Amino acid sequence: MKPGGFQLFNPLFELSCQAQFAHADFVKTNSNMKAAIFSQLKQPLQLESRSDLEPDPDHVIVNLKTAALNRRDYWITRGMYPDIRTPVVLGSDGAGTVSKTGVGVDSDWNGRKVIIQPGLDWGDDASKQSESYHILGMPVDGTFATQVQVPVGNLYPKPAGLDWNQSAALPLAGLTAYRALFTQGGIKKGMNILITGAGGGVSSLAVQFSVASGAHVWVTSSSGSKIERAVQLGARGGENYNHENWFKSLADRAGAFDIIIDSAGGKGYHALIELAAPGGRIVNYGATSGNPKNIDMFKVFWKQLRMQGTTMGSAQDFKEMLTLVESRNIQPLVDKIYPLAEINQALDVMKHSSQFGKIVICCQDDTIA
Repeated sequence: MKPGGFQLFNPLFELSCQAQFAHADFVKTNSNMKAAIFSQLKQPLQLESRSDLEPDPDHVIVNLKTAALNRRDYWITRGMYPDIRTPVVLGSDGAGTVSKTGVGVDSDWNGRKVIIQPGLDWGDDASKQSESYHILGMPVDGTFATQVQVPVGNLYPKPAGLDWNQSAALPLAGLTAYRALFTQGGIKKGMNILITGAGGGVSSLAVQFSVASGAHVWVTSSSGSKIERAVQLGARGGENYNHENWFKSLADRAGAFDIIIDSAGGKGYHALIELAAPGGRIVNYGATSGNPKNIDMFKVFWKQLRMQGTTMGSAQDFKEMLTLVESRNIQPLVDKIYPLAEINQALDVMKHSSQFGKIVICCQDDTIA
């Protein structure tokens, strides 16, 4: 087994996807489009039929084969995200076939198999997103549907080495992980890398990207089984962050870290400052545990640490990420697959964080992985 090529896949979910989609309890119209609508906080998404989409100028309609969940989708449903607007179709990740092209779009796009870059209106400054930047799946309708409208500039060819499930699992998590490691982190072969929270979509791809780049990778998790799965991906080991003095044990085993990739923040952030090597970088793409407490600023400046934020990524980051995935044969991890009709069950799995890798949604009843 090659590091980075390990895939979790349950074929029973693929059977479920095809068999159960046909029995979905959609609100019926004469339309072919179906969508899961978020209308009210802390309430299930509602499955509806809608009129088929027509593209705006410079946009296309993609008939979605698969979509994938992100933590963002769950946070929105719980009211834990800024500027929530309803009703809206959630979902940022998707892969499918172009079915319609708007004015200004070459008709040669029709029929092409594509994946969608979910970041919209990044702007011209590669170092940061523009004020108008937003993400597919709120405020604009996203991919928990059978069709989606996107700007043609956000389309990329479906990677030949990935199936439909893996293709949907890649975009948002892959973009976030790539920018954190390469653009913001400056990863190089032989570096010592720590990735916290093993098991999520971003952290799993960050492990795979780091291993493929020749780095020495370690992880943290609250689950011993997730640490073991990260080792199967090529990580050298890890520590359970719920254990007392876990960071001291990790330092004894692994030494100091050149780059630490973190999405938690919170009360354990001080441990990352302890673990960072002099001149090292701590790159954060989230703060799921809240703001850090008790930061030792003396150690920050004396060790000449860089505390770097990162969010999503530019079009150039996305292109470079795809090149890495295809050149190193990296396969995103798919933990579970649900039909669109079971979107609320899929969100419930996200709530409990039991997955390792991505949760994928089958958008069509004829999708073949």
